[in-house]
Amino acid sequence: MEEEVNLLRLQLLNPSIKAIAVLVSVVLLAFVFDPLTPLLYLFFTVLITFIFGEVGIKKWCIRFIPFFIIAFGYVWTTTVFSHPPSNTSFVTYVNVGPIEITDYGLRTGLSLGLRVLCFAALSLLFILTTDTTKFMLSLIQQCKLPPKLAYGILAGYRFLPLLKEEFTIIRNAHRIRGVHREKGIKGRIQLLKKYTIPLLASAIRKAERTAIAMESKGFTGSRDRTFYHELKINGKDVLFFFVMVGLFIISKYVSEALFFL
Repeated sequence: MEEEVNLLRLQLLNPSIKAIAVLVSVVLLAFVFDPLTPLLYLFFTVLITFIFGEVGIKKWCIRFIPFFIIAFGYVWTTTVFSHPPSNTSFVTYVNVGPIEITDYGLRTGLSLGLRVLCFAALSLLFILTTDTTKFMLSLIQQCKLPPKLAYGILAGYRFLPLLKEEFTIIRNAHRIRGVHREKGIKGRIQLLKKYTIPLLASAIRKAERTAIAMESKGFTGSRDRTFYHELKINGKDVLFFFVMVGLFIISKYVSEALFFL
């Protein structure tokens, strides 16, 4: 059983097909306005992430909490401040001054909030189970993205941690030299200049070195090139796509069967 689960790991799927499945799911959810469909689909998405993605619960929850706060904001603002259309029948639960909580507002708020949580869960499913390099290679090989653009994006992504290290080094150097943090708007602008110019100079040097290294290795940006890692689309990728779409159809069918639409 363990061997079968390992073969179905999300990390082994083609990143482009995985991305397309996530995007299609997001588009389908955008046309749903009942709370039950996104709730069921959220449950299925989280289940797939933990079972086949081998993602740690703590790691997932830390990244999911901000989206939960945003979703909660959608729910309570829509519930409290929404006004049902004049031709819509509704039930009033609470009516205190300007605040009126109705079944229409509550249903709409839950629908919006759960949709946000679904988008977050789908995004985490893709981000936490996808290698950046393989994703770029897949975009080049399967989606015909120009290699110059793909490798440029990948190089920029790789530079982000280096820029953070450079920023830490510059800040520590300022502290050693006795440069104190300026106060006020003018001081913050001056401090920004002190950090920005060295960071830009360092980024330009790294970009030049990377360009020279790629050119020395024979990189021309041509599509007619061989790859050390060749990514292909197989049956598991197609199965994952249809499973994600099928789970949405099942969620929608259950919602219709329970008269939530």
